Amino acid sequence: MGCILKGGGGLYSRVVVGAVLLAAGSGSRIGHRPKSLLELGGVPLIRRQLIALSGAGVDEVVVVLGHHADLIEPVVQAFPVTVVRNPSPDDGQVSSQRIGLAALAGKLDAVVVALADQPLIQAQDISDLIGAFKKRPAGTSVVYPQVAGEPGNPVIFSAEVREQILAGGANVGCRQWRGAHPEAAAPFVTDNRRYRLDIDTEEDLAAFQRDTGHRLGWPASLAAPA
Repeated sequence: MGCILKGGGGLYSRVVVGAVLLAAGSGSRIGHRPKSLLELGGVPLIRRQLIALSGAGVDEVVVVLGHHADLIEPVVQAFPVTVVRNPSPDDGQVSSQRIGLAALAGKLDAVVVALADQPLIQAQDISDLIGAFKKRPAGTSVVYPQVAGEPGNPVIFSAEVREQILAGGANVGCRQWRGAHPEAAAPFVTDNRRYRLDIDTEEDLAAFQRDTGHRLGWPASLAAPA
């Protein structure tokens, strides 16, 4: 953790943060289409996530693709990210998470794991999560948003947790690590519902428009279900 000068000449710590952005799913519950390419205001959700991570000052980003990789990769190529592919995405989200964590190359203090299908996450939401991590209770190493008593995403954890996850078995991801170390996880209690919003089904699309007034649409090339 490095130090940088405050405006008044004092020092404060700067957390070096990496991020893993998961976008490897098949979209089986939404017509086998890539949810990350749904558009809000004409901008694909995965690009919105990358803009948010960049705006929050995240230092390194790994994007994990699997199903639909050939469709998604061109959308993220303009960003300074590392793109990796999960050769077996049907093995589940944990397998994609582990591939992403292993691909982070920098010396990091913390890692954010984010989902590419959260429509309204903004840079400030990521910054608030990082801020909560900086202020986490002593003895904890994982921070997750909690909205109305329910957990949300993204989550953030220390570089040591990343190392321990990767040292574990193939079925160990952040959720499994937290389950084994409940005392190490701290909620970031907030009323920000953006942390709880993601899209899995056609019903979620309709509910999103009804509840937020925003409309998500498919690009023309994906308008008809496969």
